[in-house]
Amino acid sequence: MRKPLRPLTVVVADDEAPAVEELAYLLGQDARIGTVYRAASGAQALQQIEARDVDAVFLDIHMPALSGLEIAKALSGRERPPAVVFVTADEDQALRAFDLAALDYLLKPVRPERLSESVRRICELAFDTEPEDADVVTVVQGATTKIIPRGEIRYVQAQGDYARLHTADASYLIRVPLADLEEQWAGAGFVRIHRSYLVARNHIRQVRLTGGRASVQLGAVDLPVSRRHLPAVRNTLDAGRVRPTQ
Repeated sequence: MRKPLRPLTVVVADDEAPAVEELAYLLGQDARIGTVYRAASGAQALQQIEARDVDAVFLDIHMPALSGLEIAKALSGRERPPAVVFVTADEDQALRAFDLAALDYLLKPVRPERLSESVRRICELAFDTEPEDADVVTVVQGATTKIIPRGEIRYVQAQGDYARLHTADASYLIRVPLADLEEQWAGAGFVRIHRSYLVARNHIRQVRLTGGRASVQLGAVDLPVSRRHLPAVRNTLDAGRVRPTQ
């Protein structure tokens, strides 16, 4: 079982309290799961999703007022919806569930090994299982999955708990903090130059020192180098024979 870059945050929604507690307990035994939020209705589930950065939601299909299918339909219109896993005793709704782009469909009672497989799929979708020596990055954009060669990534920009990967002609948002990528990609030639930027050393064309401020040039893009990171950047670039210009 490959460990994700960060623990997953999930919501469990069921109008039967014992079912919520049982599933929350099983998820809590999985090292890939961080926080499990509980919801006793569809409305509560939507409130949890609105209030937090949620990776996945485990939904009972038959809930009063707002069903699991209705929640999934509401989430499908979002730019970056959480993964949806239906957990139900109803075998007949699987087709409708997958029409709504559900990631998985679990039948009650849930078997731990089957739940573990669902968590694995969530990790892949959330881009949390990137191995340290991976040469490609899987990026999910709505219903489309793209494979980006890591060698094409020129720099990475922090955006809260997300990171934006910049290539020569496009950018891609992934749900991974910059600090995690810094740790995972250190051996692949990426160097932290600023609290907001991680740069591929082999894409640096020039280092500038102007008025006591440092920056690196990647094609037509200039990125700042912070005072805190400047010594490490110097050492890294010296090793790669990239010399600063005055």
